[in-house]
Amino acid sequence: MITKRIIPCLDVRDGRVVKGVNFEGIQDVADPVEMARLYNREGADELVFYDITASFEHRALFTEILTRVAHEIFIPLTVGGGIETLADFDRVLKCGADKVSVNSGALKDPTLIPQAAQKYGNQCVVLSADVKRVNGAFHVFAKGGREDTGRDALEWIPWCAAHGAGEICLNSIDTDGVCTGFDLAMLDAVAARVNVPIIASGGAGKKEDFLTLFGHKGIDAGLAAGIFHRRDLTIPALKAYLNENGVEMRV
Repeated sequence: MITKRIIPCLDVRDGRVVKGVNFEGIQDVADPVEMARLYNREGADELVFYDITASFEHRALFTEILTRVAHEIFIPLTVGGGIETLADFDRVLKCGADKVSVNSGALKDPTLIPQAAQKYGNQCVVLSADVKRVNGAFHVFAKGGREDTGRDALEWIPWCAAHGAGEICLNSIDTDGVCTGFDLAMLDAVAARVNVPIIASGGAGKKEDFLTLFGHKGIDAGLAAGIFHRRDLTIPALKAYLNENGVEMRV
């Protein structure tokens, strides 16, 4: 059986980890280097680092803090924010990232995904999709959830998976920060259309939410931020609970 992954996420703005609800009401949480060190020590399977305003502010991702974070951990690191060119991929990989997450840059230029996959390998390319319901359809949003692209997520995500994205991080704007559980309907709809690993993001509020999540086909990892940042749940406690309930975890 393939083990499932637990992935904490550092949303970074102005050098600090922040958290909001439905991508709004952003509040300061902590220092990213300290948080990275904690999650590495606790046994997180991977770590995600998002510079959440890079695309919106039309600037490159901050690399000084990223480099410091990369030096503190010994688990795979996925980095995103302002990734628009192969040069951006190269820059963050040289800072210590193992995988690169692309969202707005791919929406702007879809050829970025196959180009990056050809140069760095599919395993390096993570499509991050911020998705929200609009008039009953799943729309992809850009620029940190600020801009409705009008694209149908159930067409866009499979296209990216077929053209080089080795993994999908599916962020539900509807459930982000609400702590009422993952967006299972959205996840199921995407999982039925792709054959690459899916990371579920948005909505985790308790350990039972992860158990329910991993009961759904095609979901390889659960990503969360607030529940871990606030210490409502620790990664060792979550992994122990999941193992006890039949979900294979790396401990």
